[in-house]
Amino acid sequence: MDFKKHFERAWQAFMHHFALVLVNTLVMIVVSVVSLGFLAPVVSAGYMQSLLLALREDRKPDVKDLFAHMDLFFPLLGFTIVFVLLILLGMAMLILPGIAVILAGTFFFVYLLPLMTDQQLGLTEAVKESARMALEQPVSEHVAVVAVLIILDSIGSSIGIGALLTHPYSCLFILSVYEEKRRRQLSGSRTAPPPPQQDDLGSGE
Repeated sequence: MDFKKHFERAWQAFMHHFALVLVNTLVMIVVSVVSLGFLAPVVSAGYMQSLLLALREDRKPDVKDLFAHMDLFFPLLGFTIVFVLLILLGMAMLILPGIAVILAGTFFFVYLLPLMTDQQLGLTEAVKESARMALEQPVSEHVAVVAVLIILDSIGSSIGIGALLTHPYSCLFILSVYEEKRRRQLSGSRTAPPPPQQDDLGSGE
């Protein structure tokens, strides 16, 4: 995987739509906080799809994009509640299990939102497909991708408002990787040989 290409592609899309991306990021954060987190998963889904279209089609992000996938409200809210409860349970037992749940969720479900909005997969199918994409060989590539995501978001969180810059950039980076993985899958499905035919038992051979 050419990481330099993904960094550059994400940067170009980020700078080309800089103001609009910042506005969308700020609105997403405000909506998430005001709604006490209940709208956070679904507006994040709209946010990711908006960034994906900016990356893929050079489409201008719009605030209304954040609310374009309200049909996913209940599946994403349910998934988030279960995930948060697992984290809290892990933290209550020992801190390390809680951290392990966070890392596992980041590793396996990093492509969940674009799969649901871009590919229109249901929650169960998206969870399975995101995990499959995470375990594609070489797995070390995905480990590096997740490490980049964690580092960028950690830097943004430590600076305060720095998250307004690092979060959209890290999302664009992830989406660029997502697109490459999807292209690999589509290319592989087109070039895969047909399954071998069974011998005709009645041919007498």
